[in-house]
Amino acid sequence: MDVFLVGVPKAGTTWLSNVLDQHPGIALSDPKEPNFVATHKGTFERDGGEPDWPKYSEFFSGNGLKMDGSVHTFACPFAPERIKSNFPDARFVLCLREPVARTVSHWNMVRSTGEDKENNRNWEDFEEAWLDDSLRVDSMYGTSMRNWLEHFDLDRFTIIDSSRMRTEPIEVVREIEGFLGIDEWDYDVKMDRHANSASSNRKTTVVGAIVMFGFSLIPGFVKSPIVKFLQRRDWNIYRLPILSMEEEYVPLDDQHYLTCGEELCKEISLFSSLTGFNHSDWESQIQGRIEACSENGSE
Repeated sequence: MDVFLVGVPKAGTTWLSNVLDQHPGIALSDPKEPNFVATHKGTFERDGGEPDWPKYSEFFSGNGLKMDGSVHTFACPFAPERIKSNFPDARFVLCLREPVARTVSHWNMVRSTGEDKENNRNWEDFEEAWLDDSLRVDSMYGTSMRNWLEHFDLDRFTIIDSSRMRTEPIEVVREIEGFLGIDEWDYDVKMDRHANSASSNRKTTVVGAIVMFGFSLIPGFVKSPIVKFLQRRDWNIYRLPILSMEEEYVPLDDQHYLTCGEELCKEISLFSSLTGFNHSDWESQIQGRIEACSENGSE
């Protein structure tokens, strides 16, 4: 394995992986998130068993640098040691987002898809959801990075603020090309395509579940061209009303910052001290929202 596109959910990795997949020098994993190396197999699922390493190669085809896009890898405490043992020369593209906004977006996505209830959780209330480590762990940037730096030098990472993908997408991919040592490519970087916003996630209907199950039975060599065709055109058939339904999207507000902001400011500070990736503006924004909420509550 050559490259891991890691961390964190709801930080633009779906868009970035689809853009980088256009480069002939990159072979993106299929699916984009095989969730194979880490014990974290998604928001909720954890599996501490040792991966079947020979099977891992089945997720990649074509020439170029093999890139795994499993975002939950960054928060997994066992992933750095596993990767160091099996892929000591790996490099990492780490995408981050202002952590309170990231957490709320992740929370909305899980609620919208009903994944919380499928895993015997109830995340209707954000304050209760924040107490669940399944939500918290992906926002612990400093704690996770400290674990990675015990196994890899900092120069094995390039760190991307997800907001830059919208404001300067070409600059972002050029930085990654330089980091990976590959030639420049002419990408389609339209931000209205290949996005995975929380508001676009929908809860699967009974009909949708049947269709998804049927699709899962199709052999990979038949299914892969179909999936790539749909992805290139940004067509998601599961957004059809008969296959899924919309859930209420809760906008980011001061109460969210009051719930988790102080803790996440400490994580930002720790991450900055470890990496030099200075985002004091995130801390200022979070503290400002906390103070505003506190003032409103005292009136």
